[in-house]
Amino acid sequence: MHHLIPAPRLHHPEGDPDARLTLGPDTALRTGQGTGTAARWLRTTVGGATGLALPEAADGHPGPVVDLRIPGEAGGLGAEAYRLTVSADGVLIEGGDAAGVFWGAQTLRQLLGPDAFRRAPLNAGRAWQLGHVRIEDAPRFAWRGMMLDVARHFMPKDGVLRHLDLLAAHKLNVFHFHLTDDQGWRIDIRRHPELVRTGSWRPRSKWGHRASELWNDTPHGGYYTHDDIREIVAYAAERHITVVPEIEIPGHSQAAIAAYPELGNTDVTDTASLGVWDTWGINPHALAPTEDTLRFYEGVFEEVLELFPSRFIHVGGDECEKDEWKRSPAAQARIAELGVGDEDGLQSWFIRHFDRWLTARGRRLVGWDEILEGGLAEGATVSSWRGYAGGIAAARAGHDVIMCPEQQVYLNYREDGGPDEPVPIGYVRTLEDVYRFEPVPPELTGDEAAHVIGVQANVWTEVLENQDRVDYQLYPRLAALAEVAWSPLPASEERDFAGFDARMETHFRRLDALGVAYRPPSGPHPWQRRPGVLGRPFEGAPQPG
Repeated sequence: MHHLIPAPRLHHPEGDPDARLTLGPDTALRTGQGTGTAARWLRTTVGGATGLALPEAADGHPGPVVDLRIPGEAGGLGAEAYRLTVSADGVLIEGGDAAGVFWGAQTLRQLLGPDAFRRAPLNAGRAWQLGHVRIEDAPRFAWRGMMLDVARHFMPKDGVLRHLDLLAAHKLNVFHFHLTDDQGWRIDIRRHPELVRTGSWRPRSKWGHRASELWNDTPHGGYYTHDDIREIVAYAAERHITVVPEIEIPGHSQAAIAAYPELGNTDVTDTASLGVWDTWGINPHALAPTEDTLRFYEGVFEEVLELFPSRFIHVGGDECEKDEWKRSPAAQARIAELGVGDEDGLQSWFIRHFDRWLTARGRRLVGWDEILEGGLAEGATVSSWRGYAGGIAAARAGHDVIMCPEQQVYLNYREDGGPDEPVPIGYVRTLEDVYRFEPVPPELTGDEAAHVIGVQANVWTEVLENQDRVDYQLYPRLAALAEVAWSPLPASEERDFAGFDARMETHFRRLDALGVAYRPPSGPHPWQRRPGVLGRPFEGAPQPG
């Protein structure tokens, strides 16, 4: 087990501890009903790395067989659970469902060793040996996610597909796709073409923290076409990953207002003069609380629902500055007309409207914990980012919660306090800190704790201008988050971090084979530093929220 990440629930030798199964050119694949995604992935990805063709096994096949099965209720396996057995006859992977078989296939790749993570075999005709073993495993949480912000710095489609492969390698199953913000709109909405024609590009970008005096004067932007989105969603589905889109309302919307000025509070702001925002921070502009704004975003969400089959749709709802609403006669009249009391009530009105709208279409609204302000929409799920408090309040009110507190799992925060960290942001969150993160607060009762449906790491890209910088912030810490999300770990202080750290020695070799530009344990490589670029480090331990 010392090589496997995340750690499985049960792992023990099967029979003779010295016995070995050899996989070579005579190895075949037997696919049961419903195992097609795992079979395709094994042939293309593992087959590509090992040189094993893995043809379909005929009856009485004389060589080793990798056998994929979903035994049904008789197998005693739940959703996403698997059982992997290596014996003299071959490899048997049984899953509670198709996803379980796929996660078992991911474990098989880890058992084959780091070279199985490459794109092509290093030695043609090599034999691959496996010790006889039995592994039984199932995830702790149904939602095991990572959020990628592509609004601040756009990531081309191929980079997104690569991240989906990395999530699958860590048995993470939710990709939260942050598609819109003040600094860019990244999804084509055909009925509102200016959203990408105008809203997807900004003339320049702040280089470093928003207090920095440095600028990158190269225009920055990009967006995903409908076909790009379909490809991303299909690629994720083949890896049993759900893509959850995020369209921000009613704050973080300057890119949309720059494209369609009538969406803003025109009675107090010259919205026609606004461009796509080129710096970072909390933006002062919010959407106007009008029926026309609702109709506009209903049109946006109609296209989003056509592209994303996810049951969950994220609407943001965070960091909505309300000064414009306070100064706007139209907004104040709207507050009185709706009887919502104040500006917090107005924000709640926005969220409740789209909660009902999405529910009527068979979807569920997710929002950051600010959606609690002014009263939580009936069917909403809360992403608790400002600490545990929002998640605790939501769970106690009977709402589902995804725990992603910034103090623990904002992976754009620095991993070390040393002077060579590139553009250091936030508190120090070490690999061990993330490993000791406990998503379920102890003050919740059993019934309340059941509303914590998952855990998620978030990575915001204001100071992460390219793929290598995202890699540096995510890895190796995302591996620790994956184990927190998957494995039934003991209490934080009782966790065997030394054992996990020892397993990471092998996992670093896997990341090397995958070409991940992770942060080395000894500190950044010289080319990973950013001397002279201002960050915003917070000193001391983070304060719980």
